[in-house]
Amino acid sequence: MGCFSCFDSKEDGKSKPQKTRADHNEVHPSAPSNISRLPSGLDRQKSRNNVSLRKESSGSKDGSQGQIAAHTFTFRELAAATNNFSPDCLLGEGGFGHVYRGRLPGSGQIVAVKQLDRNGLQGNREFLVEVLMLSLLHHPNLVNLIGYCADGDQRLLVYEFMPLGSLEDHLHDLPPEKEALDWNTRMKIAAGAARGLEFLHDKANPPVIYRDFKSSNILLGEGFQPKLSDFGLAKLGPTGDKSHVSTRVMGTYGYCAPEYAMTGQLTVKSDVYSFGVVFLELITGRKAIDSSAPQGQQNLVTWARPLFNDRRKFATLADPRLEGHYPMRGLYQALAVASMCIQEQAAARPLIGDVVTALSYLANHTYDPNAASGQSNRYNNGERTSRISKNEEGGGSGRSRWGDLEGSDKGDSPRETQTPRMLNRDLDRERAVAEAKMWVEKRRQSAQGSFDGNANG
Repeated sequence: MGCFSCFDSKEDGKSKPQKTRADHNEVHPSAPSNISRLPSGLDRQKSRNNVSLRKESSGSKDGSQGQIAAHTFTFRELAAATNNFSPDCLLGEGGFGHVYRGRLPGSGQIVAVKQLDRNGLQGNREFLVEVLMLSLLHHPNLVNLIGYCADGDQRLLVYEFMPLGSLEDHLHDLPPEKEALDWNTRMKIAAGAARGLEFLHDKANPPVIYRDFKSSNILLGEGFQPKLSDFGLAKLGPTGDKSHVSTRVMGTYGYCAPEYAMTGQLTVKSDVYSFGVVFLELITGRKAIDSSAPQGQQNLVTWARPLFNDRRKFATLADPRLEGHYPMRGLYQALAVASMCIQEQAAARPLIGDVVTALSYLANHTYDPNAASGQSNRYNNGERTSRISKNEEGGGSGRSRWGDLEGSDKGDSPRETQTPRMLNRDLDRERAVAEAKMWVEKRRQSAQGSFDGNANG
């Protein structure tokens, strides 16, 4: 498995989620007329100096003026950078083509060169969409597009090199000598990926729906800094009084939101569902779809949902490779976020901005296994903290249900109801409840501010 495993591997079709593609009649965001034809490397003399990417962009239609800021390369330049696409430089391969490590002549910059298979799954429309999206949108949690090549029938994309590969490389099918990600790193990756999605949904204008959020599309830089990659399926979101955009169903099995898979109606909440699946992968260490798993455990969401209703089973959801080195309260809160994101009804899922608020809290409160070992043991013995509610279908925006993190005595099921006597067994328990309530109150205040900002926007 290569560093850029955003391509579905051909080597193990049984254990990989399968990407579902429609034909190329899919309607993507239309390009302005002056960029409907990308300049090739031979056309670049007039725009040689226009190579910088914007450090921050709202993706506004006004500011871009339809100009592509990415550098244009000739095929000869990229062949030289990759030692004529040598197998020794190969990072990964899949249905779209091959990805090579390269060194740009002149600057010596290390890059990743994605050479699209002319007979592969990604066509000219997807190529154009990815160039447009990554040229006009720039954020610390989105991969940087250095440039592209459109010489003749050659289609290549040049990205910044991400030395740690993809999140998938660090979660699944690890060799025995490779150390598993610790709890703090997992929360950091989740929070960063959520911020990238928040930028697309809330800062880009019009909003962008990523549509292919999965662990193999989250690339990791130094210090496990996550960045979203592979924008070939991205769509402009609904504007005005429209609630969704209708499109052919595309994406990866196991990550697609159920309403999108059934109706083709796409909203930002579709991305939130996909995020929830990836977050569950981070928590559990399991694949979204694993045909080699026992019957009943092959679909991650289907396996996890029943366990959300019994807090005594929460510990079974944690990745065994963590070896118990995680904060129990942090695990409960992380599972609460994941549970909200994978609600079957889109309206019951939170907005990604609310998810960022919750995950920023978890990422900023680092876990020290030595200092917290005693506390973790107490939680394992049944200390009362956050509880994930089983939400009824079709409810509100999902925000009101964050209150379930408090461990309210008003449970959805009589068997989960807690008594005041259980809350007052000892001082430590009261302190734990108070801390959980304080966490929720902070989240509520932030969510209210986010709601007010959206209402005024």
